Amino acid sequence: MTMASTLRRHLEGLEYQVVNHPMTASSSETAQSAHVSGNRIANSVVLRDGEGYLLAVLPAAHHLSLKMLQDWLGRSFALASEQEIGRLFPDCELGAVPPLGGAYGLDAVLDERLAGLDEVCFEGGDHQTLVRIGGEQFRNLMSGAKFGRFSTHD
Repeated sequence: MTMASTLRRHLEGLEYQVVNHPMTASSSETAQSAHVSGNRIANSVVLRDGEGYLLAVLPAAHHLSLKMLQDWLGRSFALASEQEIGRLFPDCELGAVPPLGGAYGLDAVLDERLAGLDEVCFEGGDHQTLVRIGGEQFRNLMSGAKFGRFSTHD
């Protein structure tokens, strides 16, 4: 598989680099394989509640704190099922969801630790493709997201 077609269209006209790497099963393996700090990889977690779906984007070297997120937003979330994720991201492999909720019609929240970086990497829709993009472009792509702190370091 290559970069997800929805993501490719969303990035059209922007400067970015595709980094191919051996198949990996986790964000930490991806970071090691691509020689990138887990603090620079934007990891995506798909959540749901009574209002719909939300994409939580946090550094791969961190864990999502549902309590912090729920307290911040005043909503009660659960993890989306694999079936739900498959419907929301039909051109992506499970576990390789890009952080650009806007490309898929989803609201997103961004952990502020990713907001100040000069460069960010993220899954390209499969377990062998990483997208590297400048920090300013990443922030522009995430401009519709709420920025906050809802993760803890590993």
